[in-house]
Amino acid sequence: MKYISSLREGDQVGGVYLCRQRQSATSKAGKEYENVILQDKTGSLDCKIWDPNSTGIEEFAPLDYIYVVGEVISYQNNLQLNIKRVRTARSGEYVPEDYLPVSEQDTGSMYRELTQILDTVQNQWLRQLIDKYFKDPAFEDAFCSHSAAKTIHHSFVGGLCEHTLSVVRLCDYYCRQFPYLNRDLLLTAAAFHDVGKLKEISNFPANDYTDDGQLLGHIVMGSELIGSACRRIPGFPHRLCSELQHCILAHHGEYEYGSPKKPALAEALALHLADNTDAKLETMKEILGSARGQGSDEWLGFNRLMDSNIRKTSEW
Repeated sequence: MKYISSLREGDQVGGVYLCRQRQSATSKAGKEYENVILQDKTGSLDCKIWDPNSTGIEEFAPLDYIYVVGEVISYQNNLQLNIKRVRTARSGEYVPEDYLPVSEQDTGSMYRELTQILDTVQNQWLRQLIDKYFKDPAFEDAFCSHSAAKTIHHSFVGGLCEHTLSVVRLCDYYCRQFPYLNRDLLLTAAAFHDVGKLKEISNFPANDYTDDGQLLGHIVMGSELIGSACRRIPGFPHRLCSELQHCILAHHGEYEYGSPKKPALAEALALHLADNTDAKLETMKEILGSARGQGSDEWLGFNRLMDSNIRKTSEW
């Protein structure tokens, strides 16, 4: 098979991929077609079945491994696969691990670095809270295998660990640059700011929103988890718990971005800036990476996530 990241306009495809999504649609002319999203460990690809009733199109469902035959085209500066034939894959035709997107970094190394930074937290109450989770092997397994998003950024195995480590690093830098920040509070908040995603998003290969994720969201669930954990530590200061929960509740910064609160503490503001920085730059990286086969000086068109027409940086 050809990995999705290696595909180029004009390529003829014949291989097994994981079907992430399948949805029927109707063109402006009233013709039925299907939108399909395929996935392997290197990325995802938008696909179309323009004649879903043809004899070469066999039945399949989302999360099936399917054998597809088609041609890669370019549409609005993005690669797209026109599927001509498709069937469910047979046993022995694929290895499931080849179809889960994974972090480019080693999750074990990232987790060790994360815990080493957290080991420098001095506050006895925050230290107990951190150890309760980050020293727990079951939590480590779940944390390192989870994504940080369904599609937007860090939506791969190890994504939650990678994103959290990056945010903790940025917050550690902020504390050196702005010594008035409460480092123990900020690093603890950074470590736990997205812990609710363990409940908001299901495990791979589905990597989709759970019922609680849809109804409550990771910010509320994360705050509830931390609040409950603090109350189970005898003597944990109520005010410190409230400040920690506030940082989690405010880390998206604005109501319009799903934040129940706006930052009222300097540490909450710092966490929001660190989270936004890492999320936005990773999103840009993934957008540029998906523009395969295009010259560095070509505009990629308007991107909804960036709310801007974007272009690769010129090569000198």
